[in-house]
Amino acid sequence: PHPRIGFFGVIDERIDLGLIADMAAIRPDWQIVMIGPTAKIDPKTLPMAANIHWIGPKVYADLPSYLAHLDVGWMPFAINEATRFISPTKTPEFLAAGVPLISTPVRDVVEPYGREGFVSIATGVAEHAAAAETWLALRADTARYAEHQSRVDLCLTGNSWDRTWDAMRKRINTMMMAKSGMALGIAKEKALV
Repeated sequence: PHPRIGFFGVIDERIDLGLIADMAAIRPDWQIVMIGPTAKIDPKTLPMAANIHWIGPKVYADLPSYLAHLDVGWMPFAINEATRFISPTKTPEFLAAGVPLISTPVRDVVEPYGREGFVSIATGVAEHAAAAETWLALRADTARYAEHQSRVDLCLTGNSWDRTWDAMRKRINTMMMAKSGMALGIAKEKALV
């Protein structure tokens, strides 16, 4: 049944299992769909409830079919040392699939996706539930949701691995040139002494 709130990815120490259990408890009419393998945690620690569905791993080719049946995407990341520097590539994947998204305040999701209003950033189960309700209401208004998705799509057109690599390469080259310049300056200073 719907609504379906879902995640896909590795289920490990980066996932806030308590938040999942709390969401299932306060919204027993919502289906929590968790797609992906478990790693680095004991599967026996996964919260169990009638409305939590641990689907297990799926091949990448099947993910679009699963995403098409989600009402809201969810990235319930724990805020801990394991998530301090993550940059979840699933953020633009959810958005490109047309699935509205909620996340805990992971830095690379907050900026730019949260700032732009493309992802709801929430802390605590009440905020996550309220954000899901907001997205469910917006999705029910097809014209407003289409307008929102157009803004998302426009943002995502500027996002590609090639552009990311070009930006990284430019930063690396700039730093290498600066380091070389410092080394040259130090060598000249030593020659003058």
